[in-house]
Amino acid sequence: MLESLFGRFDPILVLDTETTGISCRRDEIIELGFVRLGRDGDRREEDCLLRLSPDRRLPPEIQRLTGISEDMLRAEGVEKEAAGSALCAALEGGAPLIAAYNAQFDLCFLYWFLRRLGLADVLKRCRFLDVMSVYKDRRDYPHRLENAVEEYAVGGVNSHRASDDAAAALEVLRAMEAERDDLARYINLFGYNPKYGPPRPSIASVRYEPQPYDRRKLLYE
Repeated sequence: MLESLFGRFDPILVLDTETTGISCRRDEIIELGFVRLGRDGDRREEDCLLRLSPDRRLPPEIQRLTGISEDMLRAEGVEKEAAGSALCAALEGGAPLIAAYNAQFDLCFLYWFLRRLGLADVLKRCRFLDVMSVYKDRRDYPHRLENAVEEYAVGGVNSHRASDDAAAALEVLRAMEAERDDLARYINLFGYNPKYGPPRPSIASVRYEPQPYDRRKLLYE
């Protein structure tokens, strides 16, 4: 599984976040889920709810989308420091790779989350893979995770819960590797809709290339 990537990376984390909104600077992560894969065959799944900061409220639309409530966060949530430490521990290794579906969103939230804890330097050792950018090179619009799950007929569900979505993204990634062995060429290469321009904020180590819906060539060509 993901042998082409394990030739260069170890561990591989496929992750997802649920948040209070879409602004990585103003909003917060409320759920962090990931599957950690090791070159030795080790697999570990982790999911945690995060308590809200004091005076922070969870918007009703986020509660409807995710099924996560403020009561759940109070009763089951961990402190941000604990979640940050767990993520850093999962990234221990010589060459960590973080993969996510629409990775730009999750990585920006991770950076600001870890920065507030004084832990952002852990990301400097990582390389990144956007599963959605690969999928856009393989299939026509629409490009939601649920579309990729259906198209590849893999296990998993896009439930808008972090652990489910991370596991579904991993299954899509495995199916895409079996389909064409070029995943390594998408490392630190993210596509963007040319109608809107490169994303802001940008990730310094990532190269951004326009990726229109009407596929003309592969993103790395």
